[in-house]
This record gives sequence, C-alpha cells and structure tokens, in this order.
Amino acid sequence: MIDLRSDTVTRPSPEMMAAMIESPVGDDVWGDDPTVTELEAEVAGLLGKESAMFAPSGTQANLCALMAHCQRGDEYLVGESAHTYRYEAGGAAVLGSIQPQPVHYLADGTMDLDHAASVIKPDDAHFAPSRLLTLENTKDGQVFPLSHHQDAATLASTHGLGLHLDGARLWNAAVALEVSPATVAEAFDTVSVCLSKGLGAPVGSVLVGPPALINKARRWRKMLGGGMRQAGLLAGAGLFAVRNNVSRMKDDHANAAKLAAGLNSIDGVNVPGQNTNMVFVEFATEADAARVAEAADKANIRLAINGRSSRMVTHLDVSSDDMDTVVNLVQSALN
Repeated sequence: MIDLRSDTVTRPSPEMMAAMIESPVGDDVWGDDPTVTELEAEVAGLLGKESAMFAPSGTQANLCALMAHCQRGDEYLVGESAHTYRYEAGGAAVLGSIQPQPVHYLADGTMDLDHAASVIKPDDAHFAPSRLLTLENTKDGQVFPLSHHQDAATLASTHGLGLHLDGARLWNAAVALEVSPATVAEAFDTVSVCLSKGLGAPVGSVLVGPPALINKARRWRKMLGGGMRQAGLLAGAGLFAVRNNVSRMKDDHANAAKLAAGLNSIDGVNVPGQNTNMVFVEFATEADAARVAEAADKANIRLAINGRSSRMVTHLDVSSDDMDTVVNLVQSALN
C-alpha cells in the first residue's frame, strides 16, 4: 500500500517497536516515568529551551500553551487559517475562554505583522487584553525565513505579548533551512513539536519553554485529561524518532519534488505548489479527479482528493520508486 494522505499515517518500524518495548516505565502523573523524563529533556535540549512537557497530541500541546500564556477573557493573535485557529476544534475559545484575533497572511505565506500590530488592543475595559502572538512553521509545508520569526519577536516584545510557535513540522523546516531545530525555535517563548508527523512515532507531541510556563501547562494538561501513567512506552517511540528520523526528512522532501515534477508533466494536471514533503495537485475537472481516485483505490494507493484538488504528502513509509508508481497511475487513469 502507498498512502499519501498525510505524514501521520506511518507505522512504527520494527526498530521503533523494539525501543518501545525496551523502554523503562513509571507513573508519569507522579513524575517518575524515566523514559518520559528523558524524552522531555532531550527535546528541550534540541530546541534550546529549559523545560518540556510530553502531551498525547499536538492539539493538546498547543491548547496547554495558549492556556499557560493567557487568562480567561484574554486574546491571542493568530493567522486566519492557522491550525490553532481553524483545525483544533475551537478549544482555546471553548475550553480556555481565550478569544482569537485572526490576522491576515501576506502573498508569501507569512503573517502580516503590520496587520497584527493594528489589531493589538489598547488597555481599555471594552477589549479583551491581547496577551499572545502565535505563528506556525511550517504551514502547508511551506518554510518561512528565520527573519520573520525575529520580526514577530520584536513585535511581541514591543507590545508585551508572549510568542508561541506551532512547530508541528518544525523538523521539516530545520532540515529544509539546514539549521538546527534550536535555531528555528530560538525567537519563541514556547514551541510545540509533533512526533507523529513525519518522524514516524505513533503518538505524541512535546511543548517546550521556560519552567514557569511549562509548569502551568502541566496543570492544564491534567485538567484536559492528558495525564498519562506508564507513558514511557510512547515516549520510547518519540525518543527513537528524534534520534533517528529527523535528518532523513531530506529524503521526503526529495521524493515530494520528484512527485511534483512527474505529475506536472501530465496533461490535465497542475501542481501549484510543492513545499517540503507536501505536493498540492489540481486536476482539470472533477471527473478527472474521480477517475484518478477510482484507479488509486483499485491499486491500493490512498490519496486524499477533494473535488478537483489533492494534497499528497511524502513520509518515511514511501519510497522514490513509489513516486514513479503514483505518477504512472495518474497518467494511466487520465489517458
């Protein structure tokens, strides 16, 4: 099976499964699971922060971060199509009573920081106090320059805001920019990173930052149901992932570039973008897309097709040869 729906569809390798089984465990709610503690320390070090918290999901890690930064009735500034705003079920508003203030994006995909500055609220009882600015890197696979991080940090500092990065795919950004993960994370107070997107772990994200904020986040994690007991089995997979599967992401990026070039050579197929491990595809008609979807199902190839469009995502469970297979299938289906 070739599955290009997302980089979250990977299965643990035999080596990762062995690492999980061999991981010593304790009770992490009591703070004595040694593998969780080791994972948190290692990821904190990789990202250049003092403390870290292991969470079951990126959604929970981000929500814990927002609730650590903000009080009920506060406001966070967030991109108008950012994951923490549109794709995390409104948790900040529903569970944290934190009001989102959407911010526009520029043509290059970066947040419009001038617009962000214009919507920061004055100290006035009519407004929810602005407390936090949140960015995302990568977004839709697109890598943003580190200078944008610094500009955001300057804006946040000027207005007394915290700064959080949804870095679910920060690892891809670091590999693409050829810098350390700590360099990508440097400008931010808190950063969340995912272990199951691209790195191949079955579960988990890590939130990093200063001890005071991470301690608050731990309290919110408990309230949100994220306290886990013998979580070292999962943390063992995360440790294996960060130690073995980061540098190899360049292969995913190369496979995505190969897939994009192959698809773009087919009449009736347009590739408007290829960013890191994501390829965005448009078919000429919905009927063409339906033919491709039908052929893919018969060939045991899983694609996410919505109308005329598809996002195809490469990962460690697909190969360069698989890219040829997918291109040939699309060519055959359309002919």
